[in-house]
Amino acid sequence: MWLAERRWKLLSLPAKRLIDREQLQISPMVCMELETLHERGKLKSDPNRLLAVLERDHSVTRSLTTFDQVIVAARSFAWTRDPFDRLIVANAMADGVRLVTADELILERFPGAVW
Repeated sequence: MWLAERRWKLLSLPAKRLIDREQLQISPMVCMELETLHERGKLKSDPNRLLAVLERDHSVTRSLTTFDQVIVAARSFAWTRDPFDRLIVANAMADGVRLVTADELILERFPGAVW
């Protein structure tokens, strides 16, 4: 969200470096979580606008990993009960990519997380 809202300064230096050198992709579960946050009033920005900005300005693509592959990865850990976090981390695991996140639990438990 911060990248789409041009709040670059809020990102950590390691996150910025990773974003600068890697092809960015987003889990479809992130799209669903943004929609849910918007519906609950916790996200003011329109999720479709945020996603369009990411795709247009930052060449972000959607992960093509199948849901079945994500679920297999999600079943391999139980350190979070948040279904969105669990599926987003599992998607990164299934894709074999790093995950840029400020979530402290994910950073603590998922070696592929960067902040």
